[in-house]
Amino acid sequence: MSSQMTDRQQNVYEMIRALIVKRGYGPTVREIGEHFGIKSPNGVMCHLRALERKGLIRRSPNKSRAIELVEGFDRLGQSLPLAGIVAAGPTTLAFEQSDRVDFSEMFFKDDRFILRVSGDSMIDAHIADGDYVVIQKQDTAEAGQMVVAQTSEGEATLKYWYPESDRIRLQPANAEMAPIYVKDARVIGIAVGVVRAGV
Repeated sequence: MSSQMTDRQQNVYEMIRALIVKRGYGPTVREIGEHFGIKSPNGVMCHLRALERKGLIRRSPNKSRAIELVEGFDRLGQSLPLAGIVAAGPTTLAFEQSDRVDFSEMFFKDDRFILRVSGDSMIDAHIADGDYVVIQKQDTAEAGQMVVAQTSEGEATLKYWYPESDRIRLQPANAEMAPIYVKDARVIGIAVGVVRAGV
């Protein structure tokens, strides 16, 4: 879809998107005009109508700031799947969820996904309950990497990964919690980023 936009339409879309992400609402027609040196409001409206036709934005008539992004930025391939909630403690993953969270400017790659953290076992690593972690899908990890690991019982947890001689130590980042020792576990992916809840 993005390849069908003109350069100016792409630039206008990126401005709208950046402002909505940064401040929570989109620009006015006047702000767009001033930003791009478009003197006529009608010139701005032409770009907005084109973006609306292409399914990238929605506009509400009679409201000066009512430009919204269409949910799920799949048309541009710039969102990551929200795979579920990962406990800082055991839980199961819910990969069937269809929600998507747009952190593309920071973290987008095809083999990454988002998990929301539940619990406080990684609090000393500055990962709190409700935060989002970006996970790089892979089935191996080096000792000491933060991973989403799945045990043979199907439970998944966010912990530091420490293979030992006859077991695996899943180490929390919380001084008040003991490590989890398991005979068998597999790596689902490694943590590559954190987005604070409410930021």
